[in-house]
Amino acid sequence: MREDVESSQFGIVGALWDTAGRVRSRPCPMEVEREKVLQDKRRYYNFMKKAILAGLFVLASAGLAMGQNWSSTVDVLGAHNNNGRGCAGCHSPHSGSFGSGHGGAADAGNYALWGQDASPLYSASLAFGDSGRFVEVLPGSLTAGGPEVGGILLCLSCHDGNVTPHNMMNGQSYEQRIGLLTNTAYGASKIPTLLGNDGTAAGNYNNDHPVGLNATISTTTNGLVFANNVFTVTPGSPFAQFVANYGWPALAPGAHGYPYGVTAGGKPYVVCTTCHNQHVMTVYAASAKSTIAGNSTGYYATYFFINGPYNPMITPDPTGKTAASTTQFCRQCHFGEANESNNTNTITTQFQ
Repeated sequence: MREDVESSQFGIVGALWDTAGRVRSRPCPMEVEREKVLQDKRRYYNFMKKAILAGLFVLASAGLAMGQNWSSTVDVLGAHNNNGRGCAGCHSPHSGSFGSGHGGAADAGNYALWGQDASPLYSASLAFGDSGRFVEVLPGSLTAGGPEVGGILLCLSCHDGNVTPHNMMNGQSYEQRIGLLTNTAYGASKIPTLLGNDGTAAGNYNNDHPVGLNATISTTTNGLVFANNVFTVTPGSPFAQFVANYGWPALAPGAHGYPYGVTAGGKPYVVCTTCHNQHVMTVYAASAKSTIAGNSTGYYATYFFINGPYNPMITPDPTGKTAASTTQFCRQCHFGEANESNNTNTITTQFQ
């Protein structure tokens, strides 16, 4: 019986039997050399394949660690360009709401050069939320100042539509009207922007998120702490893990003006500008004061002037291993429903 030499010794072509079946006394030198060249090429190919895969992994990891780079397709002021009037639609350079042709009370324009007539809302009592149980009595003037004026009263002077019907709004979401919002889950009906005139009963605020002194923000035993009128996060806590996975743009101190108010008893409460940044409709910029998923730089998609990453246009993650930024934003205050509050710490955020 004939016996071949192991291919690991001479290579397959280096067997003692040639292709014609004749016996060789030793392997052909040219074939041995050719086999060595082929083996060198295989080793080089395998090395390069591993190197490329390692490089791709590093780049992917770096991409996850880096901030997003979202760029808006429209002017970032969006709907608040006020049909071409721009900033002066809200902030009248001269004479407040009189300078805008709306008239008003004697204190017109005395706060932030406000150009809308807010006086019909002075001392108004509005019942927000479930069956109207979050009642907010608005301040009696612009000069009262503070979060209730800057964070609620001024917003309602345009977004009320019932007490203050004289505004420049058409009552439909800007993103929907110009075609930015194409997610079919929103349906075909107009998304209203007037709280007290939304197609239900006039003056209905029961279906609107509570704001004001009775809409307090709950601090928890999970690491979100409120003391000396400022929120802090306990390192290593479940809330700290949530901040690492998403952020806390609505609550982070110093991130923007009037993110929340504080009652006389020292409790934080929600105002319109807790959830909304009226000056930037489409982009949220991370900063050292408001990191997003650990990043102090980067630009993230947002809609509806939401004060944080909030993108309803993503393709949902079919694996369920990430949480949409739209969900994460709400969990800042509703932390009991967060993953991290339920001993689930590895769910990162799907931004865009």
